[in-house]
Amino acid sequence: MKSSIQVIFFDAAETLFHVNGSVADIYLQHAIRYGFRQTPDSQALIAQAFQRAFLDAAPPLFAVTDPAKLKQCERLWWFDIVHNVFYRVGMFERFDEFFEQVFQVFEDPRSWTLFPETPAVLAQLRDEGFELGIVSNFDTRLFSVLRGLGIDRLFDTVTIASLAQAAKPAPRIFEIALEKHAIDADEAVHVGDSMRDDVEGAMKAGLTGILLDRKSRVSQPLPTGALRIGTLSELLPLFRK
Repeated sequence: MKSSIQVIFFDAAETLFHVNGSVADIYLQHAIRYGFRQTPDSQALIAQAFQRAFLDAAPPLFAVTDPAKLKQCERLWWFDIVHNVFYRVGMFERFDEFFEQVFQVFEDPRSWTLFPETPAVLAQLRDEGFELGIVSNFDTRLFSVLRGLGIDRLFDTVTIASLAQAAKPAPRIFEIALEKHAIDADEAVHVGDSMRDDVEGAMKAGLTGILLDRKSRVSQPLPTGALRIGTLSELLPLFRK
């Protein structure tokens, strides 16, 4: 890596930490409590419907700055996605109550688990003198998750779509993150699990993109100049000064 690298940015969910179980399983288990009629293939259908609804959704960008209004916009954005999921797999009478419950579940740090190497890698990179940041399309619930997982103190900046009014893979969210550190794009890298959002998005903004491909699931070739790692631990040899 270039010796000029000053800042290492990370995606959040599925890069630093992961949900306990799966989104589909959490939706299903809570939905059953509120009257959803389960079938043998419910979990698979929910997973498929969620993936489609999430990809079809507009970016989580809102023309509000008041914190309370912003949180309400985030909630409504997720309501539309989850409603879309169960519209496809089977709606039930107490859906609104279910949504309120499941929305809170993903704000609870106990619903998430750090990848084993995350704390040590972040601490080592800071010891090496790098500034660390997060660039994520997660909403404001991310701050509660980071605090609960005990890694909030390891980051100098956190840039999220709903506050930045820009979402990955758009270059603007990366540009905003760079401005917080007062550096140029060629002085930063971004690490994440999405080829589109993290690697291609970062590189369009002039950063070096690093794909975190934990289970070798991404078959697409990397853009020229991008890197691929299997765990966060593989960052240390790249950046050890």
